[in-house]
This record gives sequence, C-alpha cells and structure tokens, in this order.
Amino acid sequence: MDLLPISTGSPPKRVLSRALAAIAAALALGALPATAAGVPGLEPKLLPAEQAFRFSARALDAKTLEARFDVADGYYLYRDRMTFAAATGGPTLGVAALPPGKRKHDEFFGDVETYRGSVVVKVPVVDGTPGQSVVVTADSQGCADIGVCYPPSAQQVRLTLPALGAGPGPVVEPARAQKGLFK
Repeated sequence: MDLLPISTGSPPKRVLSRALAAIAAALALGALPATAAGVPGLEPKLLPAEQAFRFSARALDAKTLEARFDVADGYYLYRDRMTFAAATGGPTLGVAALPPGKRKHDEFFGDVETYRGSVVVKVPVVDGTPGQSVVVTADSQGCADIGVCYPPSAQQVRLTLPALGAGPGPVVEPARAQKGLFK
C-alpha cells in the first residue's frame, strides 16, 4: 500500500493518473453512473417534453381524428395519463380508443401501461361538420428511462374537418414556442 505524503499542492502525477484510470474503468464497466464520478460534461441531457413526446394530429373525416405521439428513444408515456379535449365553441370529442400499452411496474405510479415509439389514437368527433375547425388539446405525461418524470403537459393543434369524400386532412403539429424576444 502506497502512503501519500501530506501536501497542500497537487498530488503526484502517478496518483492522479491512477485515480483517473480507476474512474474510467468503473465507468466502462458500468460500476458508476457518470454523474457519480463527477466528470464534467457526462451528465445526461434531457429533451424538452414536446421533443421527447412529439404530438401531431389529423382529421380523417368529419367524425374521426387521428392523434399521434412519437416517443423518443429512452422515454415512455403513461397510457392512463393521456387525454384529448376540444376547445369550447366547436365540435366535442368522444372517448379516445387508446391501444393497449406495455405493462410495467413503475417506481412512481405502481403497475401501469406505457407506450414507447409511436402510438396512434383514434378520437371520435361527436358533432363535427365538414369544413369546421376544431382545436384539440392532448394532455400527457411521461418519463425518461434515467428516472426523471415530466410534469403533465398539454400540446394543442387546430384541425379543419375535411369535406365528405375529400380524404384525410394534413398532419398538424403544435406551433413551436418562440425563444427570447426575437424570432
């Protein structure tokens, strides 16, 4: 066992290089999480919720909407935290036909169903007419695999219900928030 002399200066180079080699080996073997090693720049980068859980929608016809979430790799959405609503003054929405999710025991919410990848949901339009505009709000909540959960978030799109026989409308994504004072 090497005993190091007490010093107020820098440690000898051989000791420092041994310490860095030990940290690198532990990281490579997965024995230490990167943040535990205190190595700057290795902290995980989390996506903003609207990028981790990309929402889009389109009107299939005057009676049906198709809502879609594209979930980024390393993230998941909770099935029971997903809802869809229309703004007042326009058509109303029925109960969404959510596909089954993958069962998982979640450390935050217990036994749940989750979605990864893409999830497509059919949402009935109760009293829509062709050419009518509807503002759809999708509420959802998800987490990153590294153990960070996002607060519930809402994303909104405006769709126009297509004319009879016209086919589905275009895919619409929420408007991106502007950053700063200038565009």
